[in-house]
Amino acid sequence: MKGKAGIALLLAAAGAALVAAVSTAATDAARGPQASAAAESTAVRCTRARALSIGLAAPITGPAASLGAQQRSWARFLITRWNATHKKGFKMRLVEGDTQLPNVAEAIRVANTFRSQAAVLGVAGPAGSQEVQDSTAAYRAGGLAFVSGSATRTSLTDGTRRNFFFRVVPTDADQGASVATYMNNTLKYKRVHIIDDQESYSQGLADEGERRLKAAGVNASRDSVSQQATSFAGQIAKIGTDVRAVYIPWQLSSQAQAFGQQLRQAGRSAVLFGSDGLFDPDNFKIAGSYVSFFPVARTSPIISSYRRAHNSKPDYFGAPTYEAVHVLAQAIQAGCRNGSVTRAEVRAQLRRINFPAKRVVLSVPIKFSGNGDIQRRQFGIFKIGNGGVYSPVG
Repeated sequence: MKGKAGIALLLAAAGAALVAAVSTAATDAARGPQASAAAESTAVRCTRARALSIGLAAPITGPAASLGAQQRSWARFLITRWNATHKKGFKMRLVEGDTQLPNVAEAIRVANTFRSQAAVLGVAGPAGSQEVQDSTAAYRAGGLAFVSGSATRTSLTDGTRRNFFFRVVPTDADQGASVATYMNNTLKYKRVHIIDDQESYSQGLADEGERRLKAAGVNASRDSVSQQATSFAGQIAKIGTDVRAVYIPWQLSSQAQAFGQQLRQAGRSAVLFGSDGLFDPDNFKIAGSYVSFFPVARTSPIISSYRRAHNSKPDYFGAPTYEAVHVLAQAIQAGCRNGSVTRAEVRAQLRRINFPAKRVVLSVPIKFSGNGDIQRRQFGIFKIGNGGVYSPVG
């Protein structure tokens, strides 16, 4: 009788533990959505005595720091201009996070940091498409809108990030079309070799370029290389002697420079053709190369003002990030009309943004589609001359 009672007690205890475990699991499951709802609905008071916070997720250090420096500089320029021209409105401040592209773990860490800072109402960035893919969960969990000034992979706006992710640059579908058209129609190349760098941005753009070139009747071969590679003998050996151009839609300009130098040392004359990720006059300087780039309005008075304040350097790669911060500041101010603003309100206000081209540093208006894109637009083509001078040619 005593043994049976003991077993009964053990079974009862186990049952209670199971019920408790199920209850705890149910509670934890419920906390997830509640935590997200709380994060996005927490109101921040709008007062003229305290600036409102916008996060900047950019590669401030690391292999892509030269591009991150441009994004950071343009973001700061917007904040300075905004605060100087909105004396009767609400002031903005920038909270910076270093993503160290291509270190995606750091991009996720930055996203989680911004998620936990209730004062941050929206984020400009991150820069890379892979960073956007991998940090989406953190931004979404915090109810944060994030607006990139450089992530171009077409699939980023397939609807899975709807109402959270926005971008102020066209997509790789636009860029791939521009590159393929210029190679085929203007340069008349019939044999092109494509090398991706095994990351999301590069693979997507390489896929798009390859598809477009083949559709145009161009013989396009394909290879890939790691972003950690420093020797490219293997890749160069695969480039046929009749190849007219090597398309390298990479993210790291210093790596592209090393590849170009080794290509020339190997006696190959094929022209290099880079993408927007290589638009870096300070580091990618292989004369005779081409680079596709965002539709930046080079004659914009805003760019002229920036150049005057930055030793005549336009830092074109960072210019779209100016607009990423710009739309966030406008959305925050609109949400402040009732005296406070939430992250959810910022996301809603972003959908109402409608900046005509004459007001921005791009040659295209900024008005977001349902999935967060601006209107499609042809990318510009630049050619690199002696001394690393970038000149527009298409």
